[in-house]
Amino acid sequence: MIAIGDTIVSFDDINEQFLCDIASCKGACCIEGDCGAPLTLDEVGILEEILPVVWNDLSEAAKKVIDKQGVAYADIEGEMVTSIVGNKDCVFTYQEDGVCKCAIEKAYNEGKTTFKKPISCHLYPIRIQKYKQFTAVNYHKWDICSAACVLGKRQKLRMYQFLKEPLIRRFGSDWYNELVVVASELDKQGVKLRRK
Repeated sequence: MIAIGDTIVSFDDINEQFLCDIASCKGACCIEGDCGAPLTLDEVGILEEILPVVWNDLSEAAKKVIDKQGVAYADIEGEMVTSIVGNKDCVFTYQEDGVCKCAIEKAYNEGKTTFKKPISCHLYPIRIQKYKQFTAVNYHKWDICSAACVLGKRQKLRMYQFLKEPLIRRFGSDWYNELVVVASELDKQGVKLRRK
């Protein structure tokens, strides 16, 4: 683990190679799992605000869930997450050519909103966990991302490099630049600290 400011960063974030391969995974991270994507309270408000913008891209099942319980709910730990359909699919997903995509990101790419997507989605497969004295920044390893690991190795792209934009969005450019320096120093020292 590496301390940067008030964060503790896993060595996996530096050493693991990763590049999303949506052609292989079909966007499975948006429709697998037992709860929705983690949200901040501010993000819940933003999702409610932009709902009319993305509404027409949502499935009828998703619309029914949102009408009943809203864009988000509290999970078993009391954390806010996106509402889901059928106990797995995020309500903000839609299908295009057999690939699951995000209606929020589509609206962003079309210039209809300035909100790209929840930060937890943007950062995935890195997950953030806040504690009293620090924030943990950890790689969430999941077999649905195995193709991304293969592609990352082929392209020699590390996790923190692939996730540069969302890491800067969440922690700032100074934090990211420090992470790059640490990664470079570990490389110079030949340090390969991986999960056992």
